Amino acid sequence: MRLSPLDPSSYSNAQELIIRHVDLDWTVNFDKSTISGTATLHFKLTKKDLEEVFLDVSDLTVSSVAAKSNAGEVPLDWDIGGTIENIGSKLTIYLPTKTNDELTLVIAYETSPKASALQWLTPEQTFGKKHPYLFSQCQAIHARSILPCQDTPAVKFTYNATLRHPKEVTGLMSAIKVGSEPGVSKFQQKTPIPSYLLAIVVGALVSKPIGPISSVWAEQEQIDEAAEEFSQTADFIAKAEEICGPYVWERYDLLVMPPSFPFGGMENPCLTFVTPTLLAGDKSLATVVAHEIAHSWTGNLVTNRNFEHFWLNEGFTVFVEGKIVGRLSGNASRDFHALHGLSELSDCIKTQLADTPELTKLVVDLSECGPDDAFSTVPYIKGSTFLRYLEDLLGGPSKFEPFFRAYLDRFKYQSVLTNDFKQMLYEWFREDPNNEVLLERINWDLWLFGEGMPPVIPSYDRSMLEACLAHATLWAENDLDTIKNSPLVKQSLVSVQLIEFLAQLLEKKKIVDLTAEKVALLGETYGFSTTKNAELRFRFVRLFIRARLIEKMDEILAFANSNFRMKFVRPVYKELGAWPQARPIAIENYNRVKDQMMTVCAYTVAKDLGISDASA
Repeated sequence: MRLSPLDPSSYSNAQELIIRHVDLDWTVNFDKSTISGTATLHFKLTKKDLEEVFLDVSDLTVSSVAAKSNAGEVPLDWDIGGTIENIGSKLTIYLPTKTNDELTLVIAYETSPKASALQWLTPEQTFGKKHPYLFSQCQAIHARSILPCQDTPAVKFTYNATLRHPKEVTGLMSAIKVGSEPGVSKFQQKTPIPSYLLAIVVGALVSKPIGPISSVWAEQEQIDEAAEEFSQTADFIAKAEEICGPYVWERYDLLVMPPSFPFGGMENPCLTFVTPTLLAGDKSLATVVAHEIAHSWTGNLVTNRNFEHFWLNEGFTVFVEGKIVGRLSGNASRDFHALHGLSELSDCIKTQLADTPELTKLVVDLSECGPDDAFSTVPYIKGSTFLRYLEDLLGGPSKFEPFFRAYLDRFKYQSVLTNDFKQMLYEWFREDPNNEVLLERINWDLWLFGEGMPPVIPSYDRSMLEACLAHATLWAENDLDTIKNSPLVKQSLVSVQLIEFLAQLLEKKKIVDLTAEKVALLGETYGFSTTKNAELRFRFVRLFIRARLIEKMDEILAFANSNFRMKFVRPVYKELGAWPQARPIAIENYNRVKDQMMTVCAYTVAKDLGISDASA
């Protein structure tokens, strides 16, 4: 069932009118775990004689709706209905007269304590232990739980906000702070954004400069560590501008989130949210910041029109991220980055998406499920692999990068579909008749709608990968004595190679003599038992599961409970759920900690365990 002609996940009649600007007046109520206030929505109408407005809402308590004009406010009738699980409801507003051109609506409302976009933390759940903490995560369709809106990326708007919060904490949003006094913070976002990029955080936060237009924000206990970890941010921005063009958002700040943040990063404009699992101590995981910076163009500036075409956001961003890595560390590193992504994609297809192969398509059908159900590494890695294939086919970076910049320039501030990209690609490259044969080679149907791994793997430089494969083969195919006496174990691997080595080991169908003794030796040899690197710990605890080491269950659950980043917890829970002895322990642990997870994480983990949240 498609709710809207523009977006299967939205009720809004955005084909008839479009929100151009939003004014927010919000009060943060930590005592009730709600936000209350007003949203003033300024519309541009594209249909004459409009009589009804449809907006997306989810668990909002609306108290009044009024049309605003120079003559004052006129109360309007409204109702809420059509509720669909994991989608939300339709707010219908009835206009008293047929309306043309422009419309301003003022909606007074309050969020639910269970708003899916909001995470409320008690002081005990923070590092400082003194003050409560609030943060949001609106992607993909959770903005409707914090304001009535056209919750579709087909619509972009600017916004101003007045945020009222306790005086002893700091308020931040995905915008530029233009004024503050104790308990009140004011913000302005002058560049149009889709609703999923609306963001708020309130907590005991401090900042430290890390570049000309950048600061990092965190709780006091983490600020120095974070500033050191993300010290390359200015370099990442400079390389991204070389690839994509001028940076338009004025500020690029980072915010280190609490462990319950469900993603690696979230590209909220002016204020990227990042998981604390990136704090590895050696900057080895900081390329996630390069990814979020790239989103400033691919996703935030040029946006997928709906989440069926999510690869236009994420595949393009991983492609740019790889180019940033290549410019800073060399093409071998860029290609290793891509090959590691393919390992993660293969793992995702075999585990998370094993029962839903239709979700391994690059362009998915969301008419029967929500974007959260379809979320995976597929649009990221399969999408970026497609772009690398196109770049290699059409003449390499010297030919493809000028096109890529022109694409971003043509569609900036707009929302696009895959066909918009395809049409411009053909227009651009057909100017040289020699490209006609090359363009005919592209099997768009297979790339966009074929299931499984990418149909073509580019000819990547495998030099950094080969060492990882050699180590994985050694440990998978030999007994302990052979491993101990192999000169290979004395050869050092850098952090990104260690991650890939473990990923390749997990890919092996059979590992000879995978006992507690072998896993312990592996941990001692490479330092996996004591590492701070969350990517390494994630893969190492999965080896405990693979070896069926029930005596390691406390360590497995300690990692699963140390953070609720979906990339980590979903595979762990899914594999525990398939281990009969561990399954009841995993379900019991999930029930104990699920209230500390954001809604999207709790919902998807319950699905991975094969339980409903209600029965959990």
